[in-house]
Amino acid sequence: MRVKINSVHFKTDKKLDDFISEKLDKLISLHDGIIGSEVTLRVDNTDQPANKIAEIKLQVPGNDLFARKQSKSFEEAADTAVEALRRQLTKHKEKLRGE
Repeated sequence: MRVKINSVHFKTDKKLDDFISEKLDKLISLHDGIIGSEVTLRVDNTDQPANKIAEIKLQVPGNDLFARKQSKSFEEAADTAVEALRRQLTKHKEKLRGE
C-alpha cells in the first residue's frame, strides 16, 4: 500500500513516518483492496495541550474512508485515527458482503 505523509509547517522525522506506516500496514490484513492512504499532520493554534491533529484518508474501491483525530501527540492522534479507520473498514466489508 502506498502511504503519503504530509506535514503542515513542519518536517516529520523518520521515526514518526515509520510509526504511521506500520500502523496503516496492519489495516491490509482487514481489507486487501486498499489502494493507498494520505496522512496529513498539523498543529492546531490553540492553548490546549491536545493540539496535534492527524487526518487519514484511506483509498478503497468504491469510496474513500476518512478519520480526523486530535491529541497530545502525533503518535496518539494517528493511533486513534487508525482505530477509527479499522472500524470503518469492518463496516465497509460487511456492506460489500451484503450483511
